[in-house]
Amino acid sequence: MGILGLTSYVGNNCHFFIDTKLKNTNIIIDGNSLYHHLYFNYGIDKRHGGDYDVFADLARSFFKQLFLCHINPYVLLDGGCDYTDKKFETLKMRAKDRIRVAHSIAGGSNGSVLPLLSREVFQTVLLQLEIPFVQCLAEADWEIASLANQWNCPVLTMDSDFCIFDLKGGYYPLNDFNWRSTSKDKDNSEFYIPALCFSIDKFCAHFNHMNKALLPLFAVISGNDYGNIPAMEDFFSQVIFPLGNVRNAKRNNRIHGLLNWLSRFEEPGEAIEKVLEYLVDSRKDGIQKCLCAAMEEYKLSDSHLAEFFTKGTPLSKVPVAMDMLPDWVVVALGKGKLAPYIIDILLFQRVFLIAQVDDSQLPSSHMCSLPIRQVMYGLLLNSRNLSKVGNGAQGKNKGLLVEEYCRHDLTLGKSQVKAVLTRSSESLSLEAIAEVSLPVRLKILLETLGVKPCIVDAVSSHLILPVAVTCYWLTHSVPKPKLMQLQALLMGIVYGELRRLECDAGPRGPTDDVKIACDRLWRMRVRQTDMDIKLAHIFCQWQACIQMSLYLNQLLCNPLQQPDISWLYSGTFVHQAFRELKQDRSPDFLLSGCTVACRLFKDILSAVLSDVPADFFQTREKKAKKFTKQQKDGRSKERRSDTEEPLSWRNINNRFSLLLTDDE
Repeated sequence: MGILGLTSYVGNNCHFFIDTKLKNTNIIIDGNSLYHHLYFNYGIDKRHGGDYDVFADLARSFFKQLFLCHINPYVLLDGGCDYTDKKFETLKMRAKDRIRVAHSIAGGSNGSVLPLLSREVFQTVLLQLEIPFVQCLAEADWEIASLANQWNCPVLTMDSDFCIFDLKGGYYPLNDFNWRSTSKDKDNSEFYIPALCFSIDKFCAHFNHMNKALLPLFAVISGNDYGNIPAMEDFFSQVIFPLGNVRNAKRNNRIHGLLNWLSRFEEPGEAIEKVLEYLVDSRKDGIQKCLCAAMEEYKLSDSHLAEFFTKGTPLSKVPVAMDMLPDWVVVALGKGKLAPYIIDILLFQRVFLIAQVDDSQLPSSHMCSLPIRQVMYGLLLNSRNLSKVGNGAQGKNKGLLVEEYCRHDLTLGKSQVKAVLTRSSESLSLEAIAEVSLPVRLKILLETLGVKPCIVDAVSSHLILPVAVTCYWLTHSVPKPKLMQLQALLMGIVYGELRRLECDAGPRGPTDDVKIACDRLWRMRVRQTDMDIKLAHIFCQWQACIQMSLYLNQLLCNPLQQPDISWLYSGTFVHQAFRELKQDRSPDFLLSGCTVACRLFKDILSAVLSDVPADFFQTREKKAKKFTKQQKDGRSKERRSDTEEPLSWRNINNRFSLLLTDDE
């Protein structure tokens, strides 16, 4: 939800706010607003695919400041699309805008596109800090407002709809929540966060003590994310708004004009009748029903989430369209153990693939993960109850197809993608997945990624999935990754592991070599302003593969340990690591002085290379030369020394020699 222009309008009028010292309270947090706000407003890089370690550190710092002030956070995250599908046109518009902004960023302009895995990083921080959170089945706005009123506590968000809800504890906009300026109260030495609280009473008082019940009508006439009522443009073209003494009036004519106009009425019914006078008679009944129905979105009652947080009760308010889903799926969705992406597939057989800052002259970076998505679609839709889930005939007629919306050049393209049932998954239904044995679930995952079962013994448990995905990425990415790109990516994983060791070391701190290596690698992050978009596209494909593999792993009830994304990828680091490698600085040189780092890099590289052909990174020209040489060697085999090691044996037993392969 959200009313266009209202956030900036309200923000430019300080007299609508109350200065507060927030402490000793529960607070309901709009999780989606918070992770967008943290990533976009604190200088984190947005061009190189995400600095997830920096983002995770920032999120942890935010919540630690809340704890310092005895503020107890309860985080609500959005789920899938609204089950009524009212927001579909808005979603398409946002997807188109994201494609445009991502392309602009790739060309060197400013802009904000949230890196692909930011939500997963944020959710991991919530789990690590044991912060209570719930993933709603649809948008969280109504649940946030209802729970806040039920508990009589404030809301923290950046959504203009919360200027419309009548909240007992107030609405705190994130832009005015100064969590980095925590101070001590002089009276009792308690810490507090200085913040501005939006006052609906002050807001209405400014407009001739307007009845608060008129605000939902204001929101609906203005238009929100659920769409505009087209006839309202006829209303705006005819009505003459009274002038009001409101700051920045020229920039917000429609908002302040409509508020002044509505303030003349005692109650909504009277105002609606006046609105209808400006419209054609034949349309009045239908428009009146639309207005009244849309206003209902702002009526609050007790939230069922109170018992979810206090008693651990599973989500009970399940929309009719979803009430045939297996219980384990509903429980997992509420706990954030299944991505909201799953909801959209089950309800609409339709998904939006989020645009990244990739190369718009190439196919979308999401094409790389298509086979993974197809297997996931097969698992979700291969259910006897498929026809009972979702929007009736729409679900029945589509069969095992999913409608994907994704970047195509610089436009939003639509394609029908066929779900795939593998030999291992064709007998499985969604209801039965949770009851299937671990070996079967693991087999489905590894077969989908096309890796050998022995990979589970090659690296530590928390790195098995990233390594398996990297093997998949090597063989599915277009263009094919080069050796130095793989090395840079794996160095990023090693850097993340060193940082994890540093953070987990406790009071004694990490060993000297780990600390020195961490400091040196931290300084190696990219500093140049130029953008290697071809390189970015390669790494965007890896992220797309990681994302869908995470989702598939979740759907299979985690046969492999879910990795911590914040330690896996730092965009500015891997881009600079690639530049260093191109300048003939080997991984051994860049990781020198830290035995742990060198050993880990070699272990991961060995695990990846063991799953691809020995000549995978050789160019066609080199392969041709090698073939010619082998022919010559075959003709002169009798002259070879008995002690000379055959070339094929060297390739099999010394794959690490590929470190020396010329990548250019």
